[in-house]
Amino acid sequence: MNAWQTHEIANQVDELRGYKLLDTDRPLLDALERAGAASFIPKLSAYGTELGRADSFEAGELANRHHPELKLFDKRGRRIDLVEFHPSWHQMAALYRRQGMVSLAFDNERRGRFAAWAAGFYMHGQVEAGTLCPTTMTQASIPVLQKEPELWAQLKDQLFSTEYDARDVPLAQKKSILLGMGMTEKQGGSDVRANTTTATPVGEEGRGREYCIRGHKWFFSAPMCDAHLVVAKTEDGGPSCFFVPRWKPDGTKNPVRIQRLKNKLGNQSNSSSEVEFEDAYGLLIGEPGRGIPTIIEMATYTRLNCVVGSAGIVRQAFAQALHYARGRKAFGKLLVQQPLMRAVLADLALESEGNVALMMRLCEGYENPQDATQRAWMRIMTPAAKFWVCKRAVELTGEAMEVLGGNGYIDDGIMARLFREAPVNSIWEGSGNVMCLDVMRAVAREPEGFFALLDELRRDAAGEPRLLAEVDELRTLVSTTPPAELEGLGRRFAQQLVLTAMAVLLHRHAPPYVSQAFIATRLDPRWGRVAGGIDTRGIDVDALLQRAFPA
Repeated sequence: MNAWQTHEIANQVDELRGYKLLDTDRPLLDALERAGAASFIPKLSAYGTELGRADSFEAGELANRHHPELKLFDKRGRRIDLVEFHPSWHQMAALYRRQGMVSLAFDNERRGRFAAWAAGFYMHGQVEAGTLCPTTMTQASIPVLQKEPELWAQLKDQLFSTEYDARDVPLAQKKSILLGMGMTEKQGGSDVRANTTTATPVGEEGRGREYCIRGHKWFFSAPMCDAHLVVAKTEDGGPSCFFVPRWKPDGTKNPVRIQRLKNKLGNQSNSSSEVEFEDAYGLLIGEPGRGIPTIIEMATYTRLNCVVGSAGIVRQAFAQALHYARGRKAFGKLLVQQPLMRAVLADLALESEGNVALMMRLCEGYENPQDATQRAWMRIMTPAAKFWVCKRAVELTGEAMEVLGGNGYIDDGIMARLFREAPVNSIWEGSGNVMCLDVMRAVAREPEGFFALLDELRRDAAGEPRLLAEVDELRTLVSTTPPAELEGLGRRFAQQLVLTAMAVLLHRHAPPYVSQAFIATRLDPRWGRVAGGIDTRGIDVDALLQRAFPA
């Protein structure tokens, strides 16, 4: 060392970059095979390799460092309501679109298409999650718009397009389009019926007709989308759903005025805004007064995206933590060799594999919603999964950050970004209590479907008395508990339902050293008080970690 070189840098582990996201994820590969999505794997593998490159991680970092900027006026004072993004945002958004991920679940009838989409979404969110917000809403709008033949005929090719088009021009000039949502108002929040935004018919009333929208939205995501599905009240007082484009058919800008962008904890590459509608142009979607069921259909899909997105955040946090533990020494041994650290990493590995098994089983339900049991997975298990997986992501990203110590806490690194990103999925599209209430209401509306779901779980739990007992307890609880009491147990019920489903899925599909470890830990009444508070003496930790992410 020279005279002023005070130390040598050693025992430091760089962030995990330059690896193949799919090829290093055995649980995800197995789940794709089970879902009948093997034909999608080569393309997904190439996508995972591109996402895993160092420059992709760098783009994700830059998109979140350079936040969207609101430009209300041009240089001569014309109102433009424009949000400008860093080039890295467009790079990541274009990458996702090129894969066909926006429309993959709806533009074909191939078995495993939902699972293939989920795998792509899961991997992309590990590198950059903000670009998934507008693409999520666009995807979820497709089944809603398909019920509007005239409008669907105009938009289909642009929604199915794989060519990214960021231009702010009228719909007819776009090569592809993105759609957003506008539901939340200041006074209502999740209570959409408290909204005050109004819709007045310009001429003839009814489905597909033009209305004048006046009011506000407190959360409007994302304002640069080419159109939004907006909830507003018609003259009879019923909430209805409207298609509100950024540009009117006559080529003039629709007066949807952006007030400001939200200064959010996380999800910082993505623009969320407050807007006012100054007699904006909109087309009625669905039947008048049926806006909430219309928009809830869209939310059913976006909630699945929340589950997959949070599972991806947990996966990336765990992968970074394991990579660090395999390279960092403390007290004479690698962190991964330290017994307490092994307990933490094993717990994270089990949680991540359970997430993947559940999200892929949900996808099967979305692919076959005409079947009562599959519909129950879609309608009942999705909000339960959103409650559990998204909420756990907040805790587990914090635990993974702690593996890196101070290096994890600094805002320069990916761990801090993952930690800040995690809460959004738990809040967006309905917070934890809303999800649990939706679970209970779905069970009450479709008890036959719920009991058919339990029948499937009981069949697949064969040979494991602990799981059979959990399934039977859920059945007894719903059958004997008055609805008012059951509502108050919503969080306990959703938690038990999700953990039972995960355990049964792993019992059926995962290697015994995974499934038995999951069952032993998750059915331990002391489990869950803190991550890593598990008994690893009967667990093959090395096999778990090697399966999760090969050394």
